[in-house]
Formats: sequence, structure tokens, C-alpha cells
Amino acid sequence: MEDFLSFLSPVHFLDTQLPELYNRQQWGHILWEKRQSPTGYADADLVILGCGELRSGDPGAPYSESPDAVRAAFYRQYCWHPDVAVYDLGNLVEGATLDDTRAALRIVLHELYRQGKTVMLLGGSHDLMLQQYEVYKLENLTANIVVADMRIDLDEDDVVTPTNFLYELLTGQPNYVRHYSHIGFQSYANHPHTLEMLDKLRFDFLRLGWLRESIEEAEPVLRSADVLGFDMEAIRFGDAPANVGGSPNGFSGEEACTLARYAGMSDRLESFGIYGFRAERDQKGMTAQLIAQMIWYFIDGLSLRKTEPSLDNRAQFAEFPVVFADNHGLFLKSRRTGRWWMQLPNHKFIPCSLADYKTALADGIPERWLREQERSF
Repeated sequence: MEDFLSFLSPVHFLDTQLPELYNRQQWGHILWEKRQSPTGYADADLVILGCGELRSGDPGAPYSESPDAVRAAFYRQYCWHPDVAVYDLGNLVEGATLDDTRAALRIVLHELYRQGKTVMLLGGSHDLMLQQYEVYKLENLTANIVVADMRIDLDEDDVVTPTNFLYELLTGQPNYVRHYSHIGFQSYANHPHTLEMLDKLRFDFLRLGWLRESIEEAEPVLRSADVLGFDMEAIRFGDAPANVGGSPNGFSGEEACTLARYAGMSDRLESFGIYGFRAERDQKGMTAQLIAQMIWYFIDGLSLRKTEPSLDNRAQFAEFPVVFADNHGLFLKSRRTGRWWMQLPNHKFIPCSLADYKTALADGIPERWLREQERSF
């Protein structure tokens, strides 16, 4: 932990809060006690880290205190999952330059990864997600990347900004993206050619309207993710009034919390970044409260993650053999969480949904199965 100290602010938000302000079962008191404990960090399943860097989108922007606005809301919530150990590292210190901040964030995230910690990163602008991804470049490992955003940020430019960082992420060489999925895009906010390019690369993109009719279809996508970046502009303005650049349409607050819970349940996910929140634009702190609730639901998912048995423990799964389109398939359903998996011809199991099973049962080929097969060639 000592290696982090030079990158973290010496004044933690907890240092400005008296522990008696909180009930012993509220996160504020629990995290205050964790900070006093010599083993609080070592035992942590989830580490919270703030980075208020905004200069990539606005060169004159001051370092944001928005992560602390989220903390103020989160600390007032009650802990229902004492089995999930959480530690709040505080905020990254602003670098002398934008690149200095990025470099420090990359170092901290890489060290947390090597220590096996799951990270909740409170941004900052969305391009900071590149540092989440670059951890895998440093490890020479491929990663499944998922982004939730109304826009697909693929503008071409020589300088990395919040509107083009995906271009560097998806096309930079050497590339370590195994698969990319985009959830919640809104068609009128994106160029048609952008979607054509993602389709040619065999990447997946799930439209907002389709997902809102069947939000559970996002669960297998998030279950396969190593890295998740959530831009708050994916949420409709009425539920997140800090989104001055957002849209009257988007995920509802309840749907955002559902997605966060799905992400927590994923036994692959190692970092979850929430970006684009500007506390100074928030009305009555509603957006900060929503992000805090997303964190609460992410922890709820982490608690379920701890109880899901391995696929090798077949007694904990219901098995459904299916023959579809001349393929002999096997579907598994967890008796504990109700989640589904389907078997590929190479006998590997991938996350799927009830809808995939129903498609196979009707002698159709599930699109998720087909896309995975295409990517294997």
C-alpha cells in the first residue's frame, strides 16, 4: 500500500467526516473503521478510487471534487452486505499535466490489479477508461471491454479526448481487446458508419430501446466483461440532472442500478469506472445519489458473486440438452442465481440468457452463439 501514497491526496474525504455522524451500519462509519484498521486495505474485496481529471475534454477545467460528492451520498447508505469488504483509497492527486495524471492512474490501477482487487473508479472524463484497459497491455493479456454510453466515442483525432478515446482503445497497436460490447447507444446520436465498422469487427452493440424492453439481455454481456466504463450520459436527464450534455432519453435510474448489480455479479470484472459526472451541475445532489446507489447495487452483485458455484459443480446447475440447426447444444441454469450458460462446439461454456435457450429450443441459432463462433475463426 505504501507505493500508492505518493499518488493519493493526503486529505481523504473521511478525514473531514466525524464517525459519529453515521450510524454504525452506514457505509461512512464502516469505511472510517476500515481506514483505522491496519488490515482494512489488505482484506478488501472492493477498492474505491477517485480521479477528478477533466482536462482532456476541457483544458481549463479544474480538478473535479465530484468523487467526494458521490462519497457524501454513498456514506449515508446502509450496508446490507458485511461479507463484502470495501476500502476507500481516496482520490488521486492531480498531475502537473494531463499525461501525469493518466500515468499515475495507470500505475495505481495496475498495482491494484496485481493485488487481485476489484476497483470502483469514480471519474473524471470518460477517456480515463483507457487507463483501465492499459492495465491489460502492461500484463500482455487480452480483455473483454464493455462501455455503457449514449454515444460511441470513435471520432478520429490526434489528441485523445472523451469523444474519441475508443478509437485509440480499439485500433491502437499492439491491441489487447479480445472483444468489445457497447450497451445503451442511441441511434440518432451516432453516425451509421460507426455501427457498420463495429459490426465488421464482430463487436456487439445493444441499442437503448431494445435493452429497455429486455434489460436482462445485458447480464450475459456484463458477465463476460473484464472492464466496464459507464458514462453517466447513458442515463436520461430526468434521472441524472447533472447530464447537461445528455438526452431526455436513456436508461432509468432503476435500470442503471440493475446494470451495476449485473456487473458486480460477474466473476470476471476487475474494474468498473463511472465517468462524466460534474457535481457543480447536479440539481439537489440527485445524480450523486444515483451513482451512490449504483455502487450499492454493485456491492449487492459482488455478494452474489461470492456464492455462485463453479460450472464444474454440476449438481448446482440444471442441465438442458438441445438440438438446434443440426447442433447438439447444452444449456446450464444456476440453481442459485438463475443465470444461464450455453456450450459451444468446442465444449466451452459462455454466458447467455433465457431468450437464447428459447431460440435454440425453437430450432433457431442464438445470435450470441453465432457471434462467438464467428469470432473464433
